[in-house]
Formats: sequence, C-alpha cells, structure tokens
Amino acid sequence: MNVPLGTLLKPVFPLSADAFPEMAAERFGAQEDMDKTWRLFEPVARTLVDSFYLTLDHPRHQDLIPRLNALPPELRGIGYEGAGMGLMLLDSLFPYRNRLAAFVHGPGAPYRCLVHIGAGLVLPRVPLGTERFLARQDPFLRWLVMDGYGFYEGFFSWRDTVERHRTPRGIRGYAARSFDQGIGRSLWFSTGANVERIIGTIRAFPAPRQGDLWSGIGLACAYAAGVMDRATVATLLDAAGHHRADIAAGCAVASIFREQSGQPAPHTDLACEVIWGQTATSVAALAHAAGRALGATGHAGHTDPAGQTDDTPAYERWRQRIKTAWTRTTAAAPAPREVGA
Repeated sequence: MNVPLGTLLKPVFPLSADAFPEMAAERFGAQEDMDKTWRLFEPVARTLVDSFYLTLDHPRHQDLIPRLNALPPELRGIGYEGAGMGLMLLDSLFPYRNRLAAFVHGPGAPYRCLVHIGAGLVLPRVPLGTERFLARQDPFLRWLVMDGYGFYEGFFSWRDTVERHRTPRGIRGYAARSFDQGIGRSLWFSTGANVERIIGTIRAFPAPRQGDLWSGIGLACAYAAGVMDRATVATLLDAAGHHRADIAAGCAVASIFREQSGQPAPHTDLACEVIWGQTATSVAALAHAAGRALGATGHAGHTDPAGQTDDTPAYERWRQRIKTAWTRTTAAAPAPREVGA
C-alpha cells in the first residue's frame, strides 16, 4: 500500500493550525481579545497547513490545481502559498525536479508572489544555502522568499528573533531587510493584531529596523483576515510616525497580491482607504505605475544618468517609488502624532 508523502513527512515536519494560537498566547499570556481574533485567523492558518500537506500528496499540476481552485475565493491565495511551501520542500528532498519553478512559470503564475513567500516559509527547515537558493530565483521576486523566511522565524522562533532581535547567520544586505518585513508581517498574527502589542513590540527593536517591520504590518493589515475597523487602522498608521510611508508601501504590495489573485477583499479596500485615501484598485494602479517607472533600470546594479552604479535591488527601488507616491498623495494631510510619545 502506498502511503501519501504528506503522511510520511508529518512526523519530521510537523505543522498544525491548532498550535498557532497556543504559541501566540505563550508570548503574551491568555488574552480574551486574542482568543477572539484567532477564531478569525483560524481559516487562514488551517488553509495554509492543509494546502502544504495536500501539495506533498498531490504535487502534479493536474492533480493539485483543481484542489487549490476548489478553495473558497477569499482563501485561495493562501492555498497557493501553502503549495509554494510543499513544492519547496519536495525540491529540497528530490533535487533537480524544479517543481517550484515549473509551478511559478506555469499554473501558479497568478499567485507567484504568494508562492515565493510560501517557499520562504520552508527555507529555514531545509538543507539549502539561503544565498544559493535566492540566486536561482527571479531577481525581483526573490525578496519575497526572504519575507517568508522572516515570517517563519518571527512566529516560530519568537525568543531569538523578536525578543532578542537576532537575525540568522548569513542573512545580510537587502536580504536582512526583506527578512524584517516578514517579521513585521508575523507580528500581526503573533500579537493577535492588537495595536498596543504591535506598537510595543516594534518599538523595542533597534530604530534602523523599525521601518521594514512597519512595512510588514502594512501588508498584513491589508491582506490578512480583516479584524480591524477604520479607527484602529488609523491608529496604527498614526503610531508609525515617520515610518508611515513604510506602512503605505506594505499596503500597496498587498493590493497587488489581491489583484493578481483576482480576489478583492473588503478589508483590503478599508486599509487602502485609510492609509492611501483610495480604493485597493487605485492603489494597485499606483504600484504598477511605480514599477513601470523603473523602466530599463528595473534590474539590480543599474547605472543612473550621472554614471553612478546603484546596487539597490529593483524590488526596493520599486518600494521607494511607492513611498514617494504615497508622500505626494498625502502631502496635504496633517502631520502625524506619535502615539505614546
């Protein structure tokens, strides 16, 4: 009798959605608001885990895609993220099959951003060199792999990554910044999307890292399960102070994720309206325009008109243009008040 691969791997790669709220509670103690929030997060966590094991059992596209597409529309992108996890693990166990690349350039293309994040969620657990793996990925999207890596470490290695502010050895340069964006996204879940816990946790980090953490919060706020009302999102934006543009950049990336998957969400519109004063569709259009503005310089290491070489990755230059667009859009807005200052 053939035993499904997912069943065989569960003892060595255990992952359970039921454990997520328990781990979150360990950090802050039992909290009534966190219990309530995690009931809203539960479908997201369960879909991610189930899709991961589903992919291990059914990695062939003709078997996998119908199962992923059968998920509720609002969870389908999370299912593809779980597929990225499963395909990444399979590629590490059975090299040279390149299942992940075939998926990203094939039926998984509409969800390519989330598939890359899913691959990053598994990267800390497989015997692959981070730099070597990143070098094989798309130069623009590879940083989303590091975002996934940061999310994993931020959620599952809380003490070292969040309390002690440690970054895994070998992660440096822009990879470390993308890693921090993933940590920020993980805080949305590990704090139960509680504003006070989010603000306190980010402000305990060294100042140079806080902008990328806020960017991760902006992405999670606009993409993940809607648990905040308009006033609460505004409080988060206010708390970010001079990092408000970073929250805006994360929010814009989330609008792209939603657009690519073809699944609009009311909470994405809500976040975009509060942060940008525009709908998610309009924010996505601005983000696309920022990408087109990179033009022929959209690769890393381009030469500017003054003849100087700029080694800033294209992904970050795209984010910088998004932040500039937000600054121009909100130039007439009142100066933010630092919450708790």
